[in-house]
This record gives sequence, C-alpha cells and structure tokens, in this order.
Amino acid sequence: MNNAKIIQMAKIADPRGNLSFVQGVKDIPFEIKRVYWIYDVPGGESRGSHAHKELQQLIIAASGSFRVTLDDGKEKQTYYLNKPYEGLYVPSGVWRDLGDFSSGAVCMVLASDYYNADEYIRDYDEFLNYRKSVNE
Repeated sequence: MNNAKIIQMAKIADPRGNLSFVQGVKDIPFEIKRVYWIYDVPGGESRGSHAHKELQQLIIAASGSFRVTLDDGKEKQTYYLNKPYEGLYVPSGVWRDLGDFSSGAVCMVLASDYYNADEYIRDYDEFLNYRKSVNE
C-alpha cells in the first residue's frame, strides 16, 4: 500500500505523565512544515475524503481513537489509531478517509508542506485518473 505504515515514536514513561516526540527527517521521511489537528468531530461524521499529489503526512491520535482507511486506487487498508506514541505515515498519492471518532478524540497531523488548495484531489474519480496517469 504505497509505503503507508505505522511509525512507533519515542515513549518516555514518567509517573508524572508520559512524553512522546517525533523529529522531522530523523523519525519520519519528511521535514515538518505544517501541523494541524481535528477535534470535536460530531458522532457519525467523517473527515478526509481526499488525496494529496505531493504532500506526505503523519496522522496521530493525540487523544481518543479513530479509523483511517487508505486507498491507493487498487487496494484499501484500514488502521485504527488509539495510541499517542504511534503515527500513521501516509505517502503522497493516497486517498484517505477518517471516521469512527471517539468522544473527545484529537487527530493531530504533521504535514510535509504548507497548505496549498491546488495540491488536494477531492473527487474520487479524479483521484483514480490521477493514479493511472502517475503509474503509466
């Protein structure tokens, strides 16, 4: 599935509260240029439903849990994120859907580039055409 994978982050156990961290280029295969988070997702709602042409991401369940389904145009794979010391690396050119958010869930995303609306593919048929053109 296009190199998508769970990345284990450092976890420093401490009775006062645990600490985890991730370092761009060292722990993940890109420099971090943007960080955003999704929260207060109403029950039954989903997020994502798009792909990126070049952007890479690390998706982390900073709190709570949610499902991420990745689709490379040929194969779908579903991941359940619920540990703040694990992140799902999502390479470019992969469709993603996020759903099944638990109450109070916070989805934190580390991105390889600044926001650019032209970088998004929001139509699934357009995504499939894009994948075909890239693979040819």
